[in-house]
Amino acid sequence: MVNWKQMMGTRGYEMYAENYEAALELIHSRPKMHKEGSLKRIKRAMAAFGHPELAHPVIHVAGTNGKGSVVNALRQICQAHGLTVGTFTSPFLMRFNERISVDDVPIPDDKLLALVNEVGPQVDTLDQAAPDSQLTEFEFITLLMFVYFSRQPLDVAIVEVGIGGLTDATNVVKPDVAVITTIGYDHMALLGDTLPEIAQHKAGIIKPHCPVVVGRVPAEAQAVIDAQAKAQASPMLRLGHEYTASTGQPLPEWAEQFNYQMSGYHFTALKIPMLGAYQVDNAAVAITAFIVFMTQKHLPLDPRALQQGLAHASWAGRLEKLNDAPLIVLDGAHNEPGIRALAQTLKTTFAQREIYVIFAALQDKATDKMLPLLAQVPNVHLVLTQFQGPRKTETATDLAQALTTDVPQYAVWQQALQAVLQAASAEDMIVLTGSLYFVSDVRQYFMADEATNQ
Repeated sequence: MVNWKQMMGTRGYEMYAENYEAALELIHSRPKMHKEGSLKRIKRAMAAFGHPELAHPVIHVAGTNGKGSVVNALRQICQAHGLTVGTFTSPFLMRFNERISVDDVPIPDDKLLALVNEVGPQVDTLDQAAPDSQLTEFEFITLLMFVYFSRQPLDVAIVEVGIGGLTDATNVVKPDVAVITTIGYDHMALLGDTLPEIAQHKAGIIKPHCPVVVGRVPAEAQAVIDAQAKAQASPMLRLGHEYTASTGQPLPEWAEQFNYQMSGYHFTALKIPMLGAYQVDNAAVAITAFIVFMTQKHLPLDPRALQQGLAHASWAGRLEKLNDAPLIVLDGAHNEPGIRALAQTLKTTFAQREIYVIFAALQDKATDKMLPLLAQVPNVHLVLTQFQGPRKTETATDLAQALTTDVPQYAVWQQALQAVLQAASAEDMIVLTGSLYFVSDVRQYFMADEATNQ
């Protein structure tokens, strides 16, 4: 494995990373985090590179769940209006490059390599000056993104927060619009044990006089956001108050239909190619952020383009259908609020099917709260398994401790899938969930199998 510390000063500029794979190793070998949550490291780096974070207008998106779906819907709406859009998301499902995209096209391998070769040596110089305060992996990726975006003809950069908001590396931006999608229990070791504590971190992205779009959040979390917005003199638009979204009749296709309303705007029969009431919420958040942004820039909103953008706003790994008979679905729910939303969708939309849920998760997740939510769905048959993740994963045996009844357990997820496929009928449903990293593994498995059979 390439060690970036050993390489400092030992290679010339052109040889910092010899190829794409070496560039990725250099990125991933950086420190994961520091004990101190601070923006000082990333601010120092941004200043050294001429403040690339200020090159374009930014929509900054925070929240416990729904960030990726909101970013994706915003991107599609913007592109349908002819805007050039940069997006920064995490994690990736298939390849690292997905995290940094322009108009839905991931950064090419050669450009990522060139960027690492340019930025890496300069960052190493900064690190040598402050050896106890080296840029973390996420901070380095954030710097790469902003440098790359600063050289693209973007109309807007849509930037997803990594964790929290207040001390997240992306919070060096001065956004045109701040978005907080949802607030729930996740990353509690870093953000706090209560919803107000977690909300304080999310609300940290609110900047002076910057409009804030808020999704569906609990009252105690909303109170924290309200206070921060008031302190920053930032106007706020809240789902269910300043704007609303109401679902229409169920559709025969894999989609949701809804109506949207805000002062001066009313759209009916909008469609998104995703399932779940929470996805309607996410789409409404995206629409509102887009309206605010276009208003700020004195640009016209085209209702037809809005409709077309939403119609293309599918998002891989979020209740994503891979097969029809049996129905095989991937869902990246990886915390209690996400699993709660998934369980509700299974109860309401798929009540007539027998559902096999194959569950795997990282060890630092609240699986003791997640698994009982799925076990309570009447037509769900739970199957526990494990996978090779970027961090330590929970074993199937340990997962079972959260349940009061015995359920099948498999140490290898492919074996769990094969067993379920043998047991399920063509009318049944199979859901693989518990972690975006698990979903990524499964998705790559299915895509590779599909390519082999073509």
